[in-house]
Amino acid sequence: MTEPQRKLGMLLCLITIILAVLDMNIVSAATVPIVRDLDPVHGVDRLPWLVSAFALAATALLPLYGKLCDLHGAKRVLLAAVGTFLLGSALCGAAQSMEQLIAFRAVQGIGGGGLMSVTMVVMAQLKDPEEGKKGGGGGAGGIVGGAGMALGPLIGALLADHLDWRWIFYVNLPLGLLVLVGAAVLLKLPQGAGSRGLDFLGATLAAAFATALLLLTEWGGEDYAWTSPQILALAAAALAALVLFVWRQATAAEPVLPLSLFRVPEIRIGFAVQGLVGMGLMGAIMYVMLYLQVARGVAATSASLYLIPMAIGMTVIGIVVNRLTVRGVQTRTLLAAGGACATVALLLLGLSGPATSLWLVRAELVLLGVGLGQLIGQLISVVQDAAPAHQLGVATTGIRFFQTLGSALGAALFGTVLARVFEADEPGTPLGAVGRMTGAAREHAVQSFVGAVDVVFLSAAGVMALVLLLALRLPRRPAEEPVAEQRVLAA
Repeated sequence: MTEPQRKLGMLLCLITIILAVLDMNIVSAATVPIVRDLDPVHGVDRLPWLVSAFALAATALLPLYGKLCDLHGAKRVLLAAVGTFLLGSALCGAAQSMEQLIAFRAVQGIGGGGLMSVTMVVMAQLKDPEEGKKGGGGGAGGIVGGAGMALGPLIGALLADHLDWRWIFYVNLPLGLLVLVGAAVLLKLPQGAGSRGLDFLGATLAAAFATALLLLTEWGGEDYAWTSPQILALAAAALAALVLFVWRQATAAEPVLPLSLFRVPEIRIGFAVQGLVGMGLMGAIMYVMLYLQVARGVAATSASLYLIPMAIGMTVIGIVVNRLTVRGVQTRTLLAAGGACATVALLLLGLSGPATSLWLVRAELVLLGVGLGQLIGQLISVVQDAAPAHQLGVATTGIRFFQTLGSALGAALFGTVLARVFEADEPGTPLGAVGRMTGAAREHAVQSFVGAVDVVFLSAAGVMALVLLLALRLPRRPAEEPVAEQRVLAA
């Protein structure tokens, strides 16, 4: 491919990542008009499934997407994923009931699962071979994805307030069609190794494990008690699926997630760190929003504006990090610095009180963005640079798979911590009742809530401190040194 074609290809990839990340978060800001329009009576009860249906479908297919890229080429898989995503988006915009919208969100999720992960494979293959390990698309893609994650709720709120909630889905169509046509015409990528048999059993077991785990974290402590038969059965199903999946990957001729990848230190540590980053990111975004809305009385749309400083921090540091990487700065140094910044930011957030300056909260979110910006994109690059060429797809989708599972575990862990700490100070008072209280009772409940949220932030800081320690365990190599030895081990 010519250099202009590479640059246009990279631009199409960034647009694709924006579409993927926005659709994971954009619906949360339009829940009220969706319920009012489709099901004013029972719609609130079904709202969680709008997010869950997308996440379940997207996560369950991630290992399969990676293997398909390695066998049939990333271009074909990307075109199929974008086409499915656009079909789901059009159907969601035309939905006439909550049941239809949830089902169509699952269709959208099937395509959405491939948008981010397969696009990262495409960006790695578009990278100029002469650049080697200096820079690359993974960093830029990670930063754009992180910024989209922060800005998604804001964009969703603006579309819902000033147009119609259906435009949250329709806005995907022109951008998606641009990507579809552009990718079909411009991209000239490796064709893949060809069909050598696909491990459908392994892919099914991976999907079963991911689905059981996501449902476990979604329902546990909310719809069902953690010790209820339903949750215990889901936990047993998740454990059984995991054990069978590992066994299958050890014995299958063409596993969807080869265990040999875990012999490479960069990949092994990268997967672990990405899972922990997913946990920490969940503990940051979700509970900053809760703190602002419950403790400070900030409206949902206004609260989403507080994520802009974090997005700015991620974007600015992403530009700086790419330049530092080109100059030979060790990746492990950048990852460790990112872990340190994120840890300090979450520790500072853990000191927040009911009257903490909101400008101080914004500054702490900038610092958190600086930390995450050094982690997200660099982790993708670390894993891709260490992966054997014929396993680039499964290594890249593995990063997304572990991040998603980490986010799910983070949601369950931090939600339990918040509920338990609040219950200890306010026995018998549900969290949802805090906003309706008045007088001294509200003041005490808000103080208890802030204390519980602070414990969540401190717990998330502990997770990011573990990220720092793991980053320091990455092998120290000169920027120009190839990782061919590691590729041989993984082959």
